[in-house]
Amino acid sequence: MRQVTLAVFAAGLPAQLAYERISDFARYEQLTSTVRQVVVHPPEPDGSVVSDWTVHFRNGLLCWSERDTFDDAARTIDFVQLTGDFEVFRGRWLVTRSADGTRIVFDAEFDLGMPSLAAILDPVAASTLRDNILVILRGLLADYDLLDEADYAPVDGPEQAAVPTAARPGEPGALVAVSRD
Repeated sequence: MRQVTLAVFAAGLPAQLAYERISDFARYEQLTSTVRQVVVHPPEPDGSVVSDWTVHFRNGLLCWSERDTFDDAARTIDFVQLTGDFEVFRGRWLVTRSADGTRIVFDAEFDLGMPSLAAILDPVAASTLRDNILVILRGLLADYDLLDEADYAPVDGPEQAAVPTAARPGEPGALVAVSRD
């Protein structure tokens, strides 16, 4: 399994506004040409939403449907693939407030289901996912700083949850990307 984690800090942006923007999946296709289409279905009785995604990948398309579970109070969005081209695709968005802005963490794990090609395709897929999430965040948030490893601590465990720690607002950091097989 490959894991991709990004942590960013958006100075001066209220956490609730960042969460609302990130929750607007239908807008993602306007922010990057890699996202070809997102269809968001009406909410289920439990409040979750099913969304259908089509994205460009290498010389073709990746398609999947996922269940998105929104926790507005905690400002988290959990997603898990229901059907599609990945063997496994799941993760979480986490938006937290600080005194001078908002921290956003995107944490996902995936398996393309092709063990013989994993060494070749997984790094490309991880890089594409990282790049697209950063483009989407730039469109949604307008401005942010990437957090470096001193500002970010992954938590090892069955779900490999991402937990942001203290940030240095205004200081651009290095991209945090944790990849695990």
